[in-house]
Amino acid sequence: MLHHFYLFLLAAIQGVTELFPISSLGHSILVPALFRWPIDRDASWFLPFIVVLHLGTLAALLSFFWRDWVELIGAFLRDRGRPRSAETRLLWLLILASIPAGLLGLALAHRIKDLFGGFSFAAVALMVNGALLIWGDHLRAREPSHTLEKLSWRRALIIGFAQSLALIPGFSRSGATLVAGIGVGLDYANSARFSFLLATPIIGAAGLLEVPKLAHQHLNHGLLGVIVISGVISAIFAWFSVWFLMRYFHQHEIKALRPFGIYCILFGAFALIVGNGGL
Repeated sequence: MLHHFYLFLLAAIQGVTELFPISSLGHSILVPALFRWPIDRDASWFLPFIVVLHLGTLAALLSFFWRDWVELIGAFLRDRGRPRSAETRLLWLLILASIPAGLLGLALAHRIKDLFGGFSFAAVALMVNGALLIWGDHLRAREPSHTLEKLSWRRALIIGFAQSLALIPGFSRSGATLVAGIGVGLDYANSARFSFLLATPIIGAAGLLEVPKLAHQHLNHGLLGVIVISGVISAIFAWFSVWFLMRYFHQHEIKALRPFGIYCILFGAFALIVGNGGL
């Protein structure tokens, strides 16, 4: 039962950190190692566990933004794929922005995690992620020059390339896309909306590609139940995270990313010190 508690806790952390700009992959490496949780990342059941957590996050995003997706897909069908309306154009921008991370993920994801998935690297990358968020606040000091309706194809592609940073443990997908969105002239709220809409296809594709592997895992009913419950926990925490963040970014016009940036720098430094036996 104690072992199950740690899995539930990791599911909650995944649900929050996947959407907060603080790197879910970095936290999944640092937190269990720092606090010596009895979780075997090399166990055959760990991959199905992570897949279900991602599907939980996907469910949360779809349930929160379902009206947006209904409007986007409905407009796309009415326009027969031609960017006649703002909704169809936005859907094409999301498709375009999904391509860089999708291609790099298919080609390099496992290699990148093998090369850069170590504890110390994840801690340093988390600190760099924090500095990136604070830099994003500096960029936001300028007046926003674009809305999503006026976002160009080139600027959407820049956000898409920024999303690829999340393949490196310690870098946040939402953090990178938020900063890139601000950098190309969006305000916090529009950048957050584009970031969360963009997260849906990439998280969905990453999770669904791994689903067939679940069939090859011989999991007992008890462990399978724990994994399913963990997915539900991840979904619940992810939904409340996006609910909070959308309101947060609507209410803050300056320095909205700074608290997350400071947290990443402090936690990364703490992980380095404790992880290297400094305390």
